[in-house]
Amino acid sequence: MDKIILLYFLLYAGLYAQESQGEKQQLENQCLQCHMKHQIPNELIYQRYLMKYSTADGMGKAIKEYLKHPKKENSIMPLPFFLKFPMKEALVLDDENLEKNIRMFLDMYDVKKKLVLP
Repeated sequence: MDKIILLYFLLYAGLYAQESQGEKQQLENQCLQCHMKHQIPNELIYQRYLMKYSTADGMGKAIKEYLKHPKKENSIMPLPFFLKFPMKEALVLDDENLEKNIRMFLDMYDVKKKLVLP
């Protein structure tokens, strides 16, 4: 009986890992690929959103609004930023995938994960 439970657990963990890897690949293909191509500093973007909104929910809503309606007025970046980097085009992702990508982006650059206690 223990072997069966262990086998189900391993299968579930394997499926979850594949799903998580697929979501990460989607984020890489749909978002970060363009950031790398234009050398857009993701850490800087995350820090500016964090300073302005301070919570993951607030940052997620603001990022989603910007990605759906990319205008300089909706952005938290200063105007000189747009002289160096291209203006974002509106995304055509459904809300569910967009929210997953935003959560993964926020999780990837989360400052709390970089804190190390001695």
